[in-house]
Amino acid sequence: MKKNVIIFITICMFLITGCTTVPTNDIQIDSEVDPKAKFSGYKSYAWLGSAGIINDPDGKWKAPNFNVGNEIQFLVDRELRKRGMSETSSKPDMLVAYALGVDMAAFKLKENTETKSAILENVPKGALLVLLVDPQTEQVIWIGRATADVQKNPEMETVKKRLDYAITQMMKQIPK
Repeated sequence: MKKNVIIFITICMFLITGCTTVPTNDIQIDSEVDPKAKFSGYKSYAWLGSAGIINDPDGKWKAPNFNVGNEIQFLVDRELRKRGMSETSSKPDMLVAYALGVDMAAFKLKENTETKSAILENVPKGALLVLLVDPQTEQVIWIGRATADVQKNPEMETVKKRLDYAITQMMKQIPK
């Protein structure tokens, strides 16, 4: 009987842990599109490149314990495959690139609850840009942007889930 109770409690803990939500209310998503682009005509893509910029004058930022670039590329690939596109190295219809930035020195106006006055507070920010480029015209046909507060000491799975959320929401804004 005691063993069954322990098993039941363990299962409940796994279920509760699995149902916890990752904070995403600070993640802002937007995009811009070239109105002349015909997205239904794009069936293949290739990766053009990536860039990363970190502004961290005080050395506060800690890199996650996984390759963020690989995770971003995996998530973007997944979303493009959902749209019926395939990656190719020969004559792609579209090129994909991304840029990731972290600004640990960013400030934001916040209200001091005691004095009701505005004060500057350090709120580190991160941003991810995903660009889709037409190789024929060499023009950006779509750009998606996600910005968010940099979380303090997040778990690896939290970072991955926040990236997943941001990229999924961003890529939903690509016209069909």
